[in-house]
Amino acid sequence: MATLYSHKDSNIRKTWLLITIFFVFIMLCGWFLSLYFGSPVILYVAIVFSVLMSFGSYWWSDKLVIVISHAKPIKKEDAPELYRIVENLCITAGLPMPQIFIINEQAMNALATGRNPEHAVIAVTKGLLSRLNRSELEGVLAHEISHIGNRDMLVSTVVVVLAGIVIMAADIMSRHMLFGGFGGRRNSRDSGQAGAALMVLGLVFMILAPILAQIIKLAISRKREFLADASGALLTRYPEGLASALDKISQDPTHLRVANNATAHLYFENPFKGDRRHGEGVSWFAKLFMTHPPVEERIKALLGK
Repeated sequence: MATLYSHKDSNIRKTWLLITIFFVFIMLCGWFLSLYFGSPVILYVAIVFSVLMSFGSYWWSDKLVIVISHAKPIKKEDAPELYRIVENLCITAGLPMPQIFIINEQAMNALATGRNPEHAVIAVTKGLLSRLNRSELEGVLAHEISHIGNRDMLVSTVVVVLAGIVIMAADIMSRHMLFGGFGGRRNSRDSGQAGAALMVLGLVFMILAPILAQIIKLAISRKREFLADASGALLTRYPEGLASALDKISQDPTHLRVANNATAHLYFENPFKGDRRHGEGVSWFAKLFMTHPPVEERIKALLGK
């Protein structure tokens, strides 16, 4: 029978397997581009640019997310119960106390970010504080603290870098085909059938590579959500509280107005209520493009069903 421990170990293994697949995919993309252009220099430039951009977003992630979400810092006297829960969970997890922010929204949600535990941030909405009981709130906060302890911001940044490299490489390919002609390299090696085959492969790469990169990135994100659920439940020793919070939040019709596509994956649960999809009626294809696992699957994993 599956347990929280086996779920946790399984999701760690699956995360690293997906990242390994991503690295292999990047190498294949690099090999193809070096073949197509006859030089890997363009890909190297794209990699450096993508890494620099992602490094900046990683280094200042806490500030960027707080500004985007319109979150405001609070003191201990403003929300003493919230502070006590976070303090107790951090002591149990062996993590430093993060900064706590409030998002002035009635939708029930939360997020955690920061480049490391020493620079971590947890933000919760007013709706979450007012409409969850203590055990449910503790479950949600334990999930977010687990993201910090599991270094999910670092994993997410690595994945964004990898996806960015693929997307930029495909963009370079599309620009070359648009402005340089659809014949690829214009020399004897590219004449005849070989040149035509290379052109077809270039078109396939240009279309499919960004889609595959996005699918792998989202798959890793979903596995980290399962991992944070398991880690959070083990932290509180009460998975029912987190499962109840998930059920209650998934039924909430209130839209989180401050959320956008850039920050949606950071939230505890999908903030776009208009895109609410549940496990039983979701096809495997639709799941490929979801930022969060279906709520029913998360609850089943927590309760061992």
